[in-house]
Amino acid sequence: MSMGLAAYPLSYLEASGTRADHILPLTRYMLGVAILVCLVIGVLLWIAVRRNRSAISSLAIREVPLVRGPDAVRWISVGLTVSAVPIVIALIWTLTALASTSGPPAHPALTLDVTGHQWWWEVRYDSTDPSQVFLTANEIHIPVGEPVLVRLHGGDVIHSFWVPKLTGKTDTIPGQVNFSWIRADRPGLYRGQCTEYCGYQHAHMSIEVVAEPRAAFEHWRIAQLAPAPAPITAEQTRGEELVQYRCGSCHQVRGTLAGALSAPDLTHVASRRTLAAGTLLNNPGNLSGWIENPQSIKPGALMPDQYLSAQELADARAYLETLR
Repeated sequence: MSMGLAAYPLSYLEASGTRADHILPLTRYMLGVAILVCLVIGVLLWIAVRRNRSAISSLAIREVPLVRGPDAVRWISVGLTVSAVPIVIALIWTLTALASTSGPPAHPALTLDVTGHQWWWEVRYDSTDPSQVFLTANEIHIPVGEPVLVRLHGGDVIHSFWVPKLTGKTDTIPGQVNFSWIRADRPGLYRGQCTEYCGYQHAHMSIEVVAEPRAAFEHWRIAQLAPAPAPITAEQTRGEELVQYRCGSCHQVRGTLAGALSAPDLTHVASRRTLAAGTLLNNPGNLSGWIENPQSIKPGALMPDQYLSAQELADARAYLETLR
């Protein structure tokens, strides 16, 4: 399956999912009304300025007394009446859209627990079978055409989960669980973004949703359940020891001694398309830069600069590239 970001990956004027399909017509209507209002006001102001400039001087305008006449009241009444029509339409349409999109699916194909952190997304694939539960970060895979329940949690401050082509915005609030749901009707790669200002790196807190056929999704899911593969080369072995020692106090790599949960799970980090919550493409050069000096890439992130030697950096990268 060929996937790539569209020219405008966060465009809210396109829909590729059931929930977004209900929101998109209302969005276009409100945008059209707003543009029309601005145009009407601009034309009326232009006419008024042209008429007064050609009729009398500015001195004469200042000498005209303010008189409340029937014409002014009539124009106000007409304006209020005309304005009320699109507002009432918008109100009814909004209530209808909310009724169509607010309720979570009764029988979701998947249940995800998504937690917003400064500045990354933790994604937990839930299951009634504990052996089928796993964690990932900043990337969600879902089967095409199937509803997915999303339970949203706030890890530190308020964030907001938004994948415009699939679903509307829902806040993640510490101490509270909010519910959303998504369904992609077409395979593709859909970008999301935190839309509630959450601190210094708010703009670098994106998430990607990969919608793929059920068979491809199951292949990905089974791969994610597996623990990290054992290192093969001496370089990879040294890299595993380094990751356990230097990274294991914050990150988890299942199948190794690295078992912390305060930062993204790295068990299959090499399978992800991006690093640092969508800030960098996941390739060897960016991976090296992110390991060694994250503060130069994402200042304020909780990951400190590592100050590794050239050999240590090469070893760490060699090991992390095996985590697919």
